[in-house]
Amino acid sequence: MSQTILSGILWHLVGAASAACFYAPMKKVRNWSWETMWSVGGIMSWILLPWAVSAVLLPHFWAFYSSFTLSQLLPVFLFGAMWGIGNINYGLTMRYLGMSMGIGIAIGITLVVGTLMTPLLQGRFVELFSSTGGRLTLLGVLVALIGVAIVSRAGLMKERAMGITAEEFNLKKGLMLAVMCGIFSAGMSFAMNAAKPMHDAAAAMGIDPLYASLPSYVIIMGGGAIVNLGFCFIRLATKSTLSVKADFSVAKPLLIANVLLSLLGGTMWYLQFFFYAWGHARIPAQYDFISWMLHMSFYVLCGGLVGLVLKEWRNVGRRPVSVLCGGCFVIIIAANIVGMGMMS
Repeated sequence: MSQTILSGILWHLVGAASAACFYAPMKKVRNWSWETMWSVGGIMSWILLPWAVSAVLLPHFWAFYSSFTLSQLLPVFLFGAMWGIGNINYGLTMRYLGMSMGIGIAIGITLVVGTLMTPLLQGRFVELFSSTGGRLTLLGVLVALIGVAIVSRAGLMKERAMGITAEEFNLKKGLMLAVMCGIFSAGMSFAMNAAKPMHDAAAAMGIDPLYASLPSYVIIMGGGAIVNLGFCFIRLATKSTLSVKADFSVAKPLLIANVLLSLLGGTMWYLQFFFYAWGHARIPAQYDFISWMLHMSFYVLCGGLVGLVLKEWRNVGRRPVSVLCGGCFVIIIAANIVGMGMMS
């Protein structure tokens, strides 16, 4: 495997690890509503960091964005909003199906849709079957999906061993939301594809290829921010049980801690796509759609490993842990198959 492709795969792993860990500091936030915490972290990840990074990278910030027509920017923004809808449905999926079943279905669908829909829409899908590299790459996607299913099965075994059930289990509603989450979350993959003119323009300005995708995040994450922050603000304004004033009236040390923990979570969330851009830049152009498969499968892999490190699997028995390790191993095999496919 070439050093360039290997580094691309490893950077996707780093981004996925950040995604798997971002909620850890947010779990330590106390006496705040979820909506307030999510909004503070979201403002950091969807607005402040994308704008700040782009301002540093671009010599003429406003001139860069004004050089694109509305017809070029609108699809990027709308796909970002589509991904934002997927984020909201993700939380609801966990509520009605539980963590393991919800993650398994939602991540499985978004992995397949986000990875394969791009070459399908571009008319390149059939071509993948005509080369050894293409067939190996598709095999890697299938193996990754199997790995996600195995890890999800391990999670389900863990929940049963610990007596954990979904907050409001509803199979019909949960499955519908999981499908919606899987489809809409793939909007990030579509947005990155739609933003290629922006990436090319950034590269033409002399920006390092590792960073050329980052200016497009201002538009992509702007779409996601409108949906997520709009959802949170509406709930904060209309739900009598929620109060921004009460959240910010907690004792000063707790307030500072909550703000910093939320901002840290938001920073880690942004870093997943910062390193996604690095990994994406190292993937051969004909296989650029594979970036999404690597990100999502590594997200599941890192989520399982983080759970083991944090001892979340303690006292659940040997079999669930063995199944988890087997699923993680399958995902690693999938990454190697994809790497070999890109080398062929």
